[in-house]
Amino acid sequence: MAISDDAKRNRDRLFGEHPSSLAETDPGLIEYFDNFAYGETLADAAALDETLDVRTRLLVRLGAALAAGALGEFRVLAAAAIARGGVSPVELKEVVYQGVAYAGMARAYDSLNAINEILTDAGVELPLPGQSACAPDTRLEYGKTVQAKIVGGAEAVQKRIDDAPADQAHFQRYLAANCFGDTVGRGGLDMPTRELITFAMLAALGGADNQVKGHVAGNLAVGNTRARLLAVLTVLVPFIGYPRTLNALAAVDAVTAD
Repeated sequence: MAISDDAKRNRDRLFGEHPSSLAETDPGLIEYFDNFAYGETLADAAALDETLDVRTRLLVRLGAALAAGALGEFRVLAAAAIARGGVSPVELKEVVYQGVAYAGMARAYDSLNAINEILTDAGVELPLPGQSACAPDTRLEYGKTVQAKIVGGAEAVQKRIDDAPADQAHFQRYLAANCFGDTVGRGGLDMPTRELITFAMLAALGGADNQVKGHVAGNLAVGNTRARLLAVLTVLVPFIGYPRTLNALAAVDAVTAD
C-alpha cells in the first residue's frame, strides 16, 4: 500500500517532507495510518464541514492528545502547529490552560513544559501576554456570565448553585469561578473554538459521557453545529480510537436527536 497523493500532501503541509521515524521500523502501519489520518478522515470531515480548517483541526487534536495523556503525539502536533499550522503561541498556550480545567494539572503539566520548550526553541519570548479577563474579586460573577452562555442561561447557572447540597456547594462555586471565570472566559481563543476543544478533550478522556453530552449542548449554544461536531470526531478517530469516538458520537446523537 502506498501513501496517497492527498495524504502525503496534507501530511507534508504540517511536518514538511520528513518521513515519520516509524516509517523505517513500521512501514506498513504508517502507510495505512497516514492514508487514514491525513487522507480519508480529512476528506470525510470536509464533506461534513468544509470550514473545519487546518488550524482548527490541529487545536482539537492537540486538546485530545493532552487529555489522553499522549505527550509524544502532543509534542509532534504542537511543533507542527507553530511551524506550519497557523496556530499562534497564545492559542497553543490556551489549549493547555484549558486542559488544566478539563483534564487536571497532573495530566497537563508535561504538556505545558513541552509547549514552553517548543516556543523557546522557536524564539518566542515567555511569558506571553496575559489573557485573563477577570480579577480575584470578579471571577465568580464573571464566570457565571460565561457559564450561562454554555449551559442554558443565568437562571440555569444560579439553579445549579442554589440546589447544590450544603456540603457540595463549593464544587458549583469552583465551576463558575475557576472553570468558567479563570479558564474558559480567558482571551486568546473565541468561545466556539474553546467549546470544540472542550468537546475533543472530554471525548478523549473517556468516562465523561455526561460531560460530553453537556458540551454537545454547549457547542450548539455558542453556534457550532451537529455537522461540525461530527467533523471534529472524524478527525479525532485516528488519535483517540474507536471506543471513545463512538461514545462521543452517541452523545452527539442523544443531544441532537430532535
